[in-house]
Amino acid sequence: MVIKVFLASSSGSTAIKKKQQDVVGFLEALKVDYTQLDIACNEENRMWMRQNVPEEKKPTNGIPLPPQIFNEENYCGDYDTFFDAKEDNSVYAFLGLPPPPGSKEAEQADKVHIVENGNHAEETNAEGNLVDSIEVPVEERNGHAHGEEELQQAADDEEAEGGEEEEVTEGETADAEETAGDEAPAEEEDVETVEETEDIQARVEEEEGQEEEALQSEEEEELRQLEDEEEAEVQEDEEEDLEETQEEEAE
Repeated sequence: MVIKVFLASSSGSTAIKKKQQDVVGFLEALKVDYTQLDIACNEENRMWMRQNVPEEKKPTNGIPLPPQIFNEENYCGDYDTFFDAKEDNSVYAFLGLPPPPGSKEAEQADKVHIVENGNHAEETNAEGNLVDSIEVPVEERNGHAHGEEELQQAADDEEAEGGEEEEVTEGETADAEETAGDEAPAEEEDVETVEETEDIQARVEEEEGQEEEALQSEEEEELRQLEDEEEAEVQEDEEEDLEETQEEEAE
């Protein structure tokens, strides 16, 4: 199976060029076998791409922009869906290819398979039977010869611990009072940290929104250019047909 990437080599849109480079660069990094098909210099490639992109995946004007990705004849998606798959570590599934062993995507697929089928790793003995790891109590391993001595020792230890617990309780009370006095400044620092984080997040969201608006404007400009080119081509064809008709009438 060969992956087909439809590109526009002479696109005037910086956004489209960046998206195309992102797709091609990532496929090369994964060592995925793919073919580049230029729609700017080859009319057949452009028509094939437009006809094979599903209607529900086309923009409102009906003209899909590059890059568009196919697996042989099967449509995979555009740049946005490719980017989402890359973020989710599911590019091979997006391309319709099996993930190579040892990759993150293969590990995720194995985990999903285990969860869905209820399988889990268990130790087996040489005969292939499951082995339950059960800890044998010390008394069962060494016998009950020292059982009474251990009980007496445990009783003595409990009495000693009772006296220590009273001393520890008094010390813990004093420590708790000191800690309560230190908590107020710490809470103020936490509030300041949260406010700084929210400010940074707001700035980041604002910058991302500006970038999205810029990309959208560039895409709209590219659409207008493509529509103008198509109208010019249609007009040229009509003029040629008119000239031919006039020449035939003159003859």
